[in-house]
Amino acid sequence: MSAEAVIVDVIRTPVGRGKPGGMLSGVHPVDLLAGVLDTLVNRNDLDPGLVDDVIGGCVSQVAEQSYNITRNAVLAAGFPEHVPGTTIDRQCGSSQQAATFAAQAVMAGQADIVIACGVESMSRVPLGSSAAGADPYGSRIAARYPDGLVNQGVSAELIAAKWGFSRADLDEYAARSHALAAAAGESGAFATEVVPVPGVASLADETVRPGTTADGLAGLNPAFRSDASAERFAELDWRITPGNSSPLTDGASAALIMSADAAEKLGLTPRARFRSFAVVGSDPLYMLTGVIPATERVLERAALTHDDIDAYEVNEAFASVPLAWLAETGADAAKLNPRGGAIALGHALGSSGTRLLTTLVNQLEATGGRYGLQTMCEGGGMANATIIERL
Repeated sequence: MSAEAVIVDVIRTPVGRGKPGGMLSGVHPVDLLAGVLDTLVNRNDLDPGLVDDVIGGCVSQVAEQSYNITRNAVLAAGFPEHVPGTTIDRQCGSSQQAATFAAQAVMAGQADIVIACGVESMSRVPLGSSAAGADPYGSRIAARYPDGLVNQGVSAELIAAKWGFSRADLDEYAARSHALAAAAGESGAFATEVVPVPGVASLADETVRPGTTADGLAGLNPAFRSDASAERFAELDWRITPGNSSPLTDGASAALIMSADAAEKLGLTPRARFRSFAVVGSDPLYMLTGVIPATERVLERAALTHDDIDAYEVNEAFASVPLAWLAETGADAAKLNPRGGAIALGHALGSSGTRLLTTLVNQLEATGGRYGLQTMCEGGGMANATIIERL
């Protein structure tokens, strides 16, 4: 019989604008992640020497985020040297995959206590810098996709066109994200999940823009049109803008995951447990649509339906992604990203999976909901999905 994997605590930093001058841009990403690791064990009065492994997500593993940033953060946090750490890359779903791996290790009886976490400092390690100007695909990918693959912004445009979302639809959804996130912040809903960053005074999420309206967003220009892409995709009228996309972001987050038996022995109270996991591949041209089959698969594995789910966290890489997900799943839109999503709260790539998990746990606790589902679209055409149950 497998062990039950439970979530004892989940935390995150406030999110900063991922550009020079952003409020977290002066913090080395190792220190940013070390801060949440240190806070996580301290606020649970946990001896860090009991942690079997630390699994972290990070997408741009180069420069200051290279050399296994998770292990470096474990040492920087002052954990005993015998505590290991590893860094994984499943693109935007990296730390969600870290949480899955952590829970699976516990369920398999191979670990008692694992921390899943993630970090991305997009101000210090810009998006795409890990390619270092080289071709990341090679000749065989080029042969399979002779017309070439595209960036995520063009994929988001293709999705908007395929599902028929107007520019107004996209901007209205983006304004909703900011309104919900601003309301959550003003009400104190994030107070139990956001932890201080040493040397940074603010606990407020820097990317949230209260007062954002669809009319205000309507004046922004498309962000991903080029002459080459316009020639290739003549059917597109280019609706994706900086306003209906997630911003470049800095941030870190972490989840304390252990067996139910270990929690009981340590006198810790589990907040939720993992019910099911799924990961899928999808068309790399429409690379952001994997959230749709991943949701179907994770519900089937949990023997649940949409009627059972009390809250959804569907990553808002671009507004067209959750809108397509809603259109295909028929889920209740009122349950989707009720505290706002990445369009407002940012998308610190390697951190986003555990950031969504943090917000989902707190939303279920605040509302008395039982089941939560999170799903994340990923570069290259993949998606993770996870269902948790509040305890």
